[in-house]
Amino acid sequence: MPAKPSTAIQYARKCAYIIYQIIDLQLTQHAVTKCMRQLFGIPATPGMINRIKANVAERYEDVYRAILNRIAGGALVHADETRATVLGKEAYVWVFTNLEDVAFVFSESREASTAQNVLQQFRGVLVSDFYAGYDSIACPQQKCLIHLMRDINDDLCRYPFNDEMKEIGRRFADLLKPIIDSVDRFGLKARHLHKHWPAVEQFYQSISGQQGYQTEVAAGYVRRFEKNRDRLFTFLDHDGIPWNNNNAEHAIKAFARLRNIIGGTSTTKGIHEYLVLLSISETCKCKGVSFLEFLLSEDADVDTFISKR
Repeated sequence: MPAKPSTAIQYARKCAYIIYQIIDLQLTQHAVTKCMRQLFGIPATPGMINRIKANVAERYEDVYRAILNRIAGGALVHADETRATVLGKEAYVWVFTNLEDVAFVFSESREASTAQNVLQQFRGVLVSDFYAGYDSIACPQQKCLIHLMRDINDDLCRYPFNDEMKEIGRRFADLLKPIIDSVDRFGLKARHLHKHWPAVEQFYQSISGQQGYQTEVAAGYVRRFEKNRDRLFTFLDHDGIPWNNNNAEHAIKAFARLRNIIGGTSTTKGIHEYLVLLSISETCKCKGVSFLEFLLSEDADVDTFISKR
């Protein structure tokens, strides 16, 4: 007959299950309290659940820092940010991710200092939207072309009789289609994408100021293309650099869902604890392993857990 797990092991397992419910299943602490009472007969309280969250987050702080360091030391970072509420006041949560790691960082404002601090040693390519704060980070950058396409499409719908906007939209679409076809066929390989640079130069010549656009919206796009000229087609010169920011947008949705559960009553310390655990959960998903199994393993690092499996 197998030996009965010790009290410490049983407690660790229950803590892992509680964190799994809060972070992966995204249940409220009140719902988790009810669940623990009904399933295990534990006289849990929201205060107890919150203390367990705090203790587990503190235990995995080093894992979280290791994830941040791996991201900042890599060749690619996707970044995005979204609003959060702390004790009724507006704040922000940033996400930094590559293809395998995800890290969320709390900030009291949207100032670029948060991204600058995280990426101060980063020398790879930063993929982001058009928020001007990212421009201050000293590294090669790739702006999300899907964001640009959406904006153009929105303005085409807003100004359906603007022939200048139609011309800009058509020229941009004619430029992108062969590039995306190359990505679909060969992947993100510079040796196949570099050949599109002449078409990029031709596109810029076609929308140059010599055209003399009369409408403000069309002229605004010409200025936008010129301002971001060094950041729109960086991916043509690098292997493995996406032309969109889908990874960060997907990751930030995980916090947005959790934000709906947390509400606006969490403290700065409390939301940091959520972000530590959410970072590890999303990293586990990227690496194709179970967050609950990782917690149960009590390993000191996600990669260590993977290697054991």
